Amino acid sequence: MKIEQIYTGCLSQGAYYIVSENEAIVIDPLREIQPYIERAKADGVTIKYILETHFHADFVSGHLDLAKATGATIVFGPNAAPNFEFHSAKDGEELTIGKIKMRVLHTPGHTMESTCYLLINESGKEDALFSGDTLFIGDVGRPDLAQKAVAMTQEELAGLLYYSLREKIMPLPDSVVVYPAHGAGSACGKNMSKETTDLLGNQKAMNYALRADMTKEEFIQEVTDGLLPPPGYFGMNVAMNKNGYDAIQEVMKRGLNPLSVAAFEVAANETGVLVLDTRTAIEFSKQFIPNSISIGLEGQFAPWVGSLIHDVKQRILLITEPGKEEETVKRLARVGYDYVNGYLDGGIEAWKSAGKDIDSIGRITADEFETEFAKNPIVIDVRKIAEFSGEHVENALSIPLDFLSENIEEFPKNQPFIIHCAGGYRSIIAGSILKSKGFDNFVDVIGGYGAIAKTSVKRTDFVCPTTKK
Repeated sequence: MKIEQIYTGCLSQGAYYIVSENEAIVIDPLREIQPYIERAKADGVTIKYILETHFHADFVSGHLDLAKATGATIVFGPNAAPNFEFHSAKDGEELTIGKIKMRVLHTPGHTMESTCYLLINESGKEDALFSGDTLFIGDVGRPDLAQKAVAMTQEELAGLLYYSLREKIMPLPDSVVVYPAHGAGSACGKNMSKETTDLLGNQKAMNYALRADMTKEEFIQEVTDGLLPPPGYFGMNVAMNKNGYDAIQEVMKRGLNPLSVAAFEVAANETGVLVLDTRTAIEFSKQFIPNSISIGLEGQFAPWVGSLIHDVKQRILLITEPGKEEETVKRLARVGYDYVNGYLDGGIEAWKSAGKDIDSIGRITADEFETEFAKNPIVIDVRKIAEFSGEHVENALSIPLDFLSENIEEFPKNQPFIIHCAGGYRSIIAGSILKSKGFDNFVDVIGGYGAIAKTSVKRTDFVCPTTKK
């Protein structure tokens, strides 16, 4: 038997490839299916099942394309009703793969169809739990994502999750290894560990949601406390996973369309087209096409695309580092953004060589910020609320990047101001949005709060009033 966790850092997502004898299964696959096919070919095995723990909200699963390519059966647990052929597994049902079995554990709460899969090894021992978004390392799945679909409150869903954990998971042996669908950085939970596996016994001892003496009311209060609104693309990804989507080959072909400067300029001026620049924050700040938006590949690219571009059907034109076009289209497709209509052939250098207009974002060092701070400037912090609450520049205003567009009126139009995030990635995204809205009266701090904290600038953990969210 072989268990392989295939972890994708930019999505904080774990897919699983499991082999026994001459058969294999894949759990929660990403949309690009070739890695799974290549693994099966190298191992000389047939992919028998594709197990889905639920309808994912934060990425588009590769279940449909993988099933078509391999003939494998797609499996969902109870309550799932997708618009394609699948096997509806019953609670307690066991699926055989080689000499191992997967026992279906229906665990509603995160969503109504949420299901965990318990691996029974060749010796008949309960060996591993593929827990999806029901149980994470250090956390559990948020119970607010399925509210509209099932006409239930987040408190009612949290109540179901309480019983799912205590009746289906906590009675399992402490030696069972937990393999969740996500780790730290995912928006599917609140406080996940950076670790991506653990023993169930450790989780029973350390995970706040698995306390043995915890009442249902206490669980509901703690699980729902502090939940931020989910990214806008979540519901659209659920719909794609449930109803189907274009084959990944079609999406890649459509996106990998090189456009000359002249063709790119014409396409960019069409109504409803977004120009997305995925170069590093540093390179973007130096020179970019006016009105383009920066979301660099080097950061949490896909989640930020999903948070800031609210429609997965948005038509997109790309500017990338030469050679990064394919990676960019693929990573956009992972979260359902299938309508990339091409990229600027030759990148920003081709644009400059053609004599086209270039814009930039002014930046200052932390030492320069320290000097400016003595003049009592307007400082806007675009980090997350929790980061701001931990410590921030005295008298700074909190406008998290997630909610920048909704709070654009909070930015001063007739006074200079300074923006920063933790390290520079998010503040350049914010700066690009501000530039596209006509703001030209700000500068960004190089190195962000990490650099500011090394100066003598006054800081506080007092939480000043923040903007509406």
